[in-house]
Amino acid sequence: MKLFRTVKSYILMTAGLFIYVFSWTAFLIPHEIAGGGVSGLSSVINYATGFDVSYSYLIINAFLLGIGFLILGKGFGFKTIYCILVAALMFKFLPLIPWISDIDDKLINAVLGGTLSGIGIGLIFLQGGSTGGTDIIALIIAKFREMSPGRVFILCDLIIIGSVFFIPGKSLEDVIYGYIVMVSFSYVIDMILTGNKQSLQVFVFSNKYAEIADKITKEMGRGVTAVNSIGWYSQNESKMLVVILRKSQLADISAIVKEIDHNAFISVSAVMSVYGQGFDQIKSGKLQWKLKQKES
Repeated sequence: MKLFRTVKSYILMTAGLFIYVFSWTAFLIPHEIAGGGVSGLSSVINYATGFDVSYSYLIINAFLLGIGFLILGKGFGFKTIYCILVAALMFKFLPLIPWISDIDDKLINAVLGGTLSGIGIGLIFLQGGSTGGTDIIALIIAKFREMSPGRVFILCDLIIIGSVFFIPGKSLEDVIYGYIVMVSFSYVIDMILTGNKQSLQVFVFSNKYAEIADKITKEMGRGVTAVNSIGWYSQNESKMLVVILRKSQLADISAIVKEIDHNAFISVSAVMSVYGQGFDQIKSGKLQWKLKQKES
């Protein structure tokens, strides 16, 4: 089973790498649209000098890996090295496939490129992989300064995309297209990585609260808290059920409630973080780091 999971993980990572590199070679690079990360920097170098993206991508990442080993004193895992090498090979050979977007509108190409690259990187991250690049820079900066990784990524992408403005023949319009790629990429990857992992707080108001609570506990494996409540209009005492669950489970709990009591009232609200069994585990400094990140 472990071998099967490992093989499956690398297959999915490879598929994610293909989607990611394809988004660059089919939509972004042929139309000279910039983006973030090392891929974006490599594309900017290509637009300015004509130097092959695959070579600059590999060289830059190798340099960052070397610096990372020296400063951080630890490895980045085989998956990261694998992703960097495979991505470099794909940047070299995918352009040989005679398929390039024939859409003339740069805006559409920017949105499609950013969306597909977000999907690809999302698949890679879900399998525990990484394409290196600005991830390594964020780790190095975090070692010496209290700066959230998210802020490092944004600053790096802003600088890389903004540098397009200084390439002869490029203008502010080209920079804006690059920022559109960055926004599309960020939105899609956020939806993939946190969309279904977002936690919800559900309040259930029903006279059949005991039956509903039992079924939620048995069928969904989620804890239920019953809180004393009074309906002020009817002056009837009852119990309000409180359930914390993942966003992906909302349809399941709604089906259970409606099956038992079609007239039940349900209130749903998003929560920032949930720690405990079945959710995130509290680690040293993790909660404080998240709060600092939110403030920044």
